[in-house]
Amino acid sequence: MDAPVVLSHFQTRPLLRYRDRDNGGEPREVAVSPDLGLTSVKAAVEVDGVRFPNGVLLCWDAVETITAAENSCFIVDADGIEKIAVFSEVTNRACSLMPTLGAPTLLLSGIPMHRIKGIDPHKDTLEKIKTVRPVVGRVLDTATGLGYTAIEAAKTADEVITIEVDPGSLAIARMNPWSRELFENPKIAQRVGDSFDVVEALPDVSFTRIIHDPPMFKFAGHLYSQDFYEELYRVLRNGGRLFHYIGDPESKSGRTTTRGAMRRLEAAGFSRVVARPRAFGVIAIK
Repeated sequence: MDAPVVLSHFQTRPLLRYRDRDNGGEPREVAVSPDLGLTSVKAAVEVDGVRFPNGVLLCWDAVETITAAENSCFIVDADGIEKIAVFSEVTNRACSLMPTLGAPTLLLSGIPMHRIKGIDPHKDTLEKIKTVRPVVGRVLDTATGLGYTAIEAAKTADEVITIEVDPGSLAIARMNPWSRELFENPKIAQRVGDSFDVVEALPDVSFTRIIHDPPMFKFAGHLYSQDFYEELYRVLRNGGRLFHYIGDPESKSGRTTTRGAMRRLEAAGFSRVVARPRAFGVIAIK
């Protein structure tokens, strides 16, 4: 079964240049990405719109709608277009997919879940992964989101356990072309639930690397608590590394949260806790 066409204004804006161009009645083709920039295909420019190789026609009105919605991504099928957005009954928050020049980000109540200023979500993920290289053995990812961390870690790890509390976020991930490996890579195992509860049930010293990328403190303060840090310490093997994403270390809230997190990580038993401002977080070594 062909993957669905998924577009944002980055893909549709160039198409408008072809709408009124006179080509003497000859068929025209245009290169366009059907998956938010991952690949490119040749689509046929027709009087009524742009037809993709899978036969789906994107009418010109739909091209205009997508182009005008700069913070949204859309699935395109035979029935038209549908914005990639859901409402989570678990968190009572709206979830949607927001395009960038690179990988899209997840919006929760309008707040981007990745860094997008001067960096795209994929590069943001790479900065986090770099802090715990080499990424080997079993890896724990405490906040799945769109799955970028789990996908990147699985490239070199033996296994990745990734946890997500919000089915709404996973629903968005299923519609995101950049998240496909989250559901296809056999090295990635998903757990649905609050990370505090899921980690509490995990065996001792069972991970070589942990990537802890929780929502901001005001949304998930318990995931910044010493009790939770002690659980992370318990499941990490000796010599293992933890990366804890916190936020902009130059902001007032970021500085405050970073200082508190470093203090509690040390109290939890980690032998070395070091700030990694480039990755907006800290590493802790057991």
